[in-house]
Amino acid sequence: MHDTTATPTATATATATAEPLQQLALIESALARFRDQACPASTLADTARAQTALLAALPPRYGEVLLGLLDRLESSALFSEESCSFSQKDLVANLEMWVGKARGVVE
Repeated sequence: MHDTTATPTATATATATAEPLQQLALIESALARFRDQACPASTLADTARAQTALLAALPPRYGEVLLGLLDRLESSALFSEESCSFSQKDLVANLEMWVGKARGVVE
């Protein structure tokens, strides 16, 4: 017999939520690899920018903030910590905070 408890709308909503959450997990994973120095800032930035379903599921301001953080992170990677006006440690902390807030919106 078929399970009639799951309505098409509920299934569609679960699917629509799952993809942004999966994409958020990809950003989290790339951020962890960057923090562990296992990937460059450009890889983290490219990964985050490619998560279009997540960005579409969030209010527009989230995308603006994320892109600004990624731009600063990529810029900071071009210079030594002392010669750059952006602290990579602070940018990583801000990205982690962004991930937490984004998770609260898409869950």
